[in-house]
Amino acid sequence: MKKAKLFGLGAVAMASLLALGACGGGGGGTTDSSGGSAKEDAKHSVAIVTDIGGVDDRSFNQSAWEGLQAWGKDHDIKKGNGGYNYIQSNDASEYEQNITQAVTNGFKTVFGIGYLLADPISAAADQNPDTNFVIIDSVIDGKKNVASATFKDQEAAYLAGVAAAETTKSDKLGFIGGEEGAVIDRFQAGFEKGVKDTADKLGKDISVDVQYAASFGDPAKGKALAANMYNSDIDIIYHASGGTGQGVFSEAKARNEKLDEADKVWVIGVDSDQQKEGKYKSKDGKDSNFCLTSTLKGVGAAVQDISTRALEDKFPGGEHLSYGLKDGGVSLTDGFLSDKAKDAVKEAKDKVSAGDIKVPETPEK
Repeated sequence: MKKAKLFGLGAVAMASLLALGACGGGGGGTTDSSGGSAKEDAKHSVAIVTDIGGVDDRSFNQSAWEGLQAWGKDHDIKKGNGGYNYIQSNDASEYEQNITQAVTNGFKTVFGIGYLLADPISAAADQNPDTNFVIIDSVIDGKKNVASATFKDQEAAYLAGVAAAETTKSDKLGFIGGEEGAVIDRFQAGFEKGVKDTADKLGKDISVDVQYAASFGDPAKGKALAANMYNSDIDIIYHASGGTGQGVFSEAKARNEKLDEADKVWVIGVDSDQQKEGKYKSKDGKDSNFCLTSTLKGVGAAVQDISTRALEDKFPGGEHLSYGLKDGGVSLTDGFLSDKAKDAVKEAKDKVSAGDIKVPETPEK
């Protein structure tokens, strides 16, 4: 496994959100070819094929798209065929056809955004040996035209667990995952470990209720799960559920608007800074925010990094690039953490980065 040095997690993750809904890619299996060809030979064109969350999921896919747009701007490459673009998947059944469409449209490097695209990316790589493929959040071994990029999500989630344990008033926390699997296992395992270590340090008994929505694109399920958790006196929920998490934010907002500021419930965001989603006005008329903090995942920065390597004819085919806390691949925002919580997070980050704390990748049974 090769460690990758990220050049711009902060630049991508903390960038202002773009008006994504108005620019390109719209429905599943379509791309916007406006903007023409940036390079006549299309040698360095790049496309991303999204998971079902889409490029406006305020999370994983959006981070990838923002990174690709930043890459295009940095290298004066235009949006559209021959330059860069995205193809949005609205259902898992569209993955294969969307990847095929990207190849047919002449894109030299094609990203599959999310581990659910691993099998169709692997198959496409066999069928198109002259095209570069990248799988995000999974590993495809033994193919010279496929680069794999994964993230040490458990390390950022560990910091989220520390922050939540330092902040909770009820000593009851929640975790909502999208679909069960190796990737979300890392989030759950890291969060639970961070909570446990901090609770032990504080001499407290803090519980974590874990629930899965079985989807990354079901806000209604996310809202229902969040409602049940808040009703059971949980005051902070960490979600790792993509677009499903929009329902978690929706439930927290509706609830907090009926509460005084001091009684608010919190959400911890995932993959990108979701602070904007936490804005609300409390019952006592105060402008406030309930997004306690967010774990950052440098998906956009990884897209930029690998796209630039391809541009320079240094595509890391056959390699597994791993991005973690130590190299800036994952992190945690300050958000609305207390000074005490920030200090605890910093101490934990230093220890994890130094290898003094080993964060598990799978939850305890």
